[in-house]
Amino acid sequence: MKTMYTYIMAHIKNRLFYVGVTNNIKQRVFDHKHATFGTHTGHYNIKQLVWYEKHDQPLEAIRREKQIKKWKREYKINLIESINPEWIDLAADWDFTRYLTSKERFK
Repeated sequence: MKTMYTYIMAHIKNRLFYVGVTNNIKQRVFDHKHATFGTHTGHYNIKQLVWYEKHDQPLEAIRREKQIKKWKREYKINLIESINPEWIDLAADWDFTRYLTSKERFK
């Protein structure tokens, strides 16, 4: 059984969202935070983790992702605010050192 996560990244000011699913939440959030302008999250500066939930079954995580993606904006906002009313970056204090390249570590 592999742990999976459904998550929402956001651009706080503009309330833009990205809903995704992953089996490695830290690596995936790191990827979003370092996304380039050519990507959806990089182009729209969607870099804050504002909501996530853990699943024991991969299919359940995928089902939840698809469900949330279909929701109206208001429902997504309500979901986020149910656990994160201040819209803080839940990954702000995570250590991403292990995901940096050796060149980035020694800058």
